[in-house]
Amino acid sequence: MRQKLKDLFEKWEPTLKKAGWFIINPHFLICFGIGWMITNGWAYICFGLGTYGGVKWLTAVSTAYLAVLWFPFTPEKIITVAIAIGLLKLLYPNDQKTLAVLHEMRQKHKAKRAEKRAKKQQDRLDKASDT
Repeated sequence: MRQKLKDLFEKWEPTLKKAGWFIINPHFLICFGIGWMITNGWAYICFGLGTYGGVKWLTAVSTAYLAVLWFPFTPEKIITVAIAIGLLKLLYPNDQKTLAVLHEMRQKHKAKRAEKRAKKQQDRLDKASDT
């Protein structure tokens, strides 16, 4: 069991290091903060202001949105990361190191996807030739 965990860690170590570097990059953190304010932060601020100021409609709207955010199936985190990546490309187009990591991750994903499609197509051809 210990050897399996060690092998798994060795396999994923480069990817985890790149992802970790990408996430703790100051440019990405700024963009993630802005993305979070767009998707979530406004509701927390409005909830605080509505509660403090006694504005019932503001509290009700922000509470309803926050309740939806806490459902397990809410894609808010995916949307926040997508907004952050978009802002990163928009605000820091000259940050080649970070954008290179993004580009490499995208190319790997495309290659895996193409490989799966080719395998699926080959399986279909094999199945058709068997009949």
